[in-house]
Amino acid sequence: MASTYIQRTFSGAGNRKTWTMSMWMKRTVNVPSGTDRVWGWKSGGGNYGFQFDNDQLRFYLVAGGSSAEFLTNRHFRDINGWYHLVAKCDTTQSTASDRFKLYINGVLETSFSTATYPNQNEDTAINQAEICRLGCNVVATNSFFEGLLSHVHFTDGYAYDASTFGSTDATTGEWKINTNPSITMGTNGFTILKDGNTITDQSSNSNDFTLGAGTLTPTVDNPSNCFATLNPLTRINASSSKSFNNANTTFEVTNNNWGEAMSTLAVSSGKYYVEFNIEKLESSNGYAQVGVMDYPLWGSTNNTYQYFLSNAASAGLGLDHRTGQSGVRSAASVVSSNVGDFSNGDKIGLAVDMDNKAMYVHLNGTYYQVGGVTGVPTSGASKTGALTIPAACTLVGIGCACYSTDARIAANYGNGYFRTTAVSSAQNPDDGKGIFEYDVPAGYTALSTGGLNPVSYTHLTLPTSDLV
Repeated sequence: MASTYIQRTFSGAGNRKTWTMSMWMKRTVNVPSGTDRVWGWKSGGGNYGFQFDNDQLRFYLVAGGSSAEFLTNRHFRDINGWYHLVAKCDTTQSTASDRFKLYINGVLETSFSTATYPNQNEDTAINQAEICRLGCNVVATNSFFEGLLSHVHFTDGYAYDASTFGSTDATTGEWKINTNPSITMGTNGFTILKDGNTITDQSSNSNDFTLGAGTLTPTVDNPSNCFATLNPLTRINASSSKSFNNANTTFEVTNNNWGEAMSTLAVSSGKYYVEFNIEKLESSNGYAQVGVMDYPLWGSTNNTYQYFLSNAASAGLGLDHRTGQSGVRSAASVVSSNVGDFSNGDKIGLAVDMDNKAMYVHLNGTYYQVGGVTGVPTSGASKTGALTIPAACTLVGIGCACYSTDARIAANYGNGYFRTTAVSSAQNPDDGKGIFEYDVPAGYTALSTGGLNPVSYTHLTLPTSDLV
């Protein structure tokens, strides 16, 4: 998360010629200009390690000398999926291209706009008796990385390929994590951010890190099961008065602006459960909406759909809060005014059944009555107490919209947190459906890659990652 970083100052230098850095990371903010630092090692007044520049990945390796530097041609714009990065350095190699290798998701990166290899046997700036940081510049506390990190391994004196830390799934072709790689750490080696929000070195070295600033928040969003978040790339009417925070799980508007935020994953079939916490809402002069919207519309840049439940051209369904007009809406029509309103501090659960085009809504754990019948998410084709999802909604995102002088909605797609606060009831099914405030209805799952792929989902290992 922004302004959060961890650090350790090493008392002695390690092997500066040979080392490996492996980590899993999920970007949650694109930086179209400027820098977004992920990992660095201080050397004098310089920051060495890697960062994102204009969505390209840049490495700085050497202070002075050859000034070894690498900048990828490839742009890394995915804000929903996980990247596995392995940087392998061994300057003792006689062939220049063997002295530094970069792997992304198991594949050797070969296309660089800048590629200056270190001299043979040159000491890099990495692994000095200095500050090492994750999530921030090491020279100053700026250029923060907002995203998720998991399974960070650094080896001192040992150079490993990506195949040590992951492998290709024979069935899906996906690059998958090796949660317990066979590696030798060396004196300054460490393994952190592996289990929960711990920053304790889980190798035998005890090279523990400390929290430099901010809040380190655990989440079950991880390389094995990637959970949906709110998507800043598809919001309508972008402005500085709207913001996405907490790894894109929170949407906020200010200064009487409007905007909408749909999920990074869209669905056409299956059953999914999502929760929203109404954290800020004016009693008057404010709109707030939660529900589903057809993808072609929420993926649009047309400002017509600023309130996805309020426009006759939109295909959506959900709860609409506004002075004197609250209720359930589909497009611009009020579907049900009998379903109660919500207010500041309420938690709303949506059980979305795309197989039967039905949506069930609860307020603080109590399902609404539709047609005088309490909603029963497990009712299947009978759709007892359900709101009917319009036929035009064939591929939907699940999200929210708001308009206010100051409004904020936090989404929980199963990661177990509303912003930095853990859900209080902590309903945590053993089958990996996610962590929610209230019980997940039988047959429903979190909106995640595991939930979209139930075959592999049943065989997942679920390491915990951390917001940094």
